[in-house]
Amino acid sequence: MPAPVAEVTAHTFRELSRERRMLGELEPEILDAQMEIAQIAAPTGSERRRARWMADRFADVGLSARLDDAGNVIARASGAYAGAPVVVCAHLDTVFPENVALSVRRDGTRLVAPGICDNGRGLAVMLGLARVIQVCRLALARAVEFVATTGEEGPGDLRGAKHYFGSVPTPTAVIALDGAGDERIVNTALGSRRFRISYRGPGGHSWAAYGAPNPVHAAARAASRLASLRVRGHARSSLTVSRIGGGMSVNAIPEEAWLEVDARSTSETTLASLEAEVQAIAGAAAAEENDGRSRAFRSMSHHIERIGDRPGGRTPEDSPLVIAALEATRLVGRSPELATASTDANAAIAAGAPAIAIGGGGRGGDAHTSHEWFENTLGTAGMERALTIVATMAKLAAD
Repeated sequence: MPAPVAEVTAHTFRELSRERRMLGELEPEILDAQMEIAQIAAPTGSERRRARWMADRFADVGLSARLDDAGNVIARASGAYAGAPVVVCAHLDTVFPENVALSVRRDGTRLVAPGICDNGRGLAVMLGLARVIQVCRLALARAVEFVATTGEEGPGDLRGAKHYFGSVPTPTAVIALDGAGDERIVNTALGSRRFRISYRGPGGHSWAAYGAPNPVHAAARAASRLASLRVRGHARSSLTVSRIGGGMSVNAIPEEAWLEVDARSTSETTLASLEAEVQAIAGAAAAEENDGRSRAFRSMSHHIERIGDRPGGRTPEDSPLVIAALEATRLVGRSPELATASTDANAAIAAGAPAIAIGGGGRGGDAHTSHEWFENTLGTAGMERALTIVATMAKLAAD
């Protein structure tokens, strides 16, 4: 009878003493790589330069890397293995545009720079794990594949992860490295649907064309009603009007206005319900504005576009992957916390793979701001945790 997963994890942790020591020795190099990564611009949709840098670093440690059609960098540790691989992924892109200054500065014990944590840390630790696994040639039953993904942030809609997990056989386990930390284990994927609602009318002079339907008025009505929508009764959910705009002059009735809406939930059924509410409210706002118009003017139209769809899901607490992650967290002296978030693991779970997202160790804060920071407090513990989870899943007997 196979040993319980927690027991296998503990045994693996002990067996990895040499590899864990090597991670500690590599810590300065991993920090250097983290800083270098953070200074390579990689806005969502423009990750190619950073992807090439990652491919070169994989090659430096003896892994052959390739870029797929979505721009993902894919590298596999050497060796012949049976069964589906264990996949380690980390996203390449950041929320920052090309013109944001990316130089890293030190503030006491902290490194400060846009993207230094999200996801400079995840990418640097993935390279460290790849080096240790490749150099030490661990006795594993399954291959370990490393994937640096594109399009994880907002408008990217998990483009790289969706493409990768939709084009390969289902992995045996997926571990996404995202940011800092060594306690959280994201096993619940927070789903989201995002919409752009547009209103278009004839427009005109604010005095001479008074009575024409006003798209900004319709957008404002829709925003107000969406903001008043109660979602507390729907699983764990939220609905946010995140952007709004329209018009070109203070003395003109605008021809067009728009708003963008972010709906999130741990339940796909609830997301479908929220989408129906968005559609109904958007349509009602257009109808009300049209009803009040002068019949001398043509009616206003509206259009709803779904601009994002992140699938939700969950890797159960009693799955081997989550059990291994919980045990590995305790083995490095930390208290595990199961959590909910939206990461590349969403796409893996939707494709049928058990998946989690974890931090790469250390501490971080102020993500998605120009003063994002990372502090290498117990950074090695987080890396040891990640290595233990990966090795445990790769040591479980292949089918």
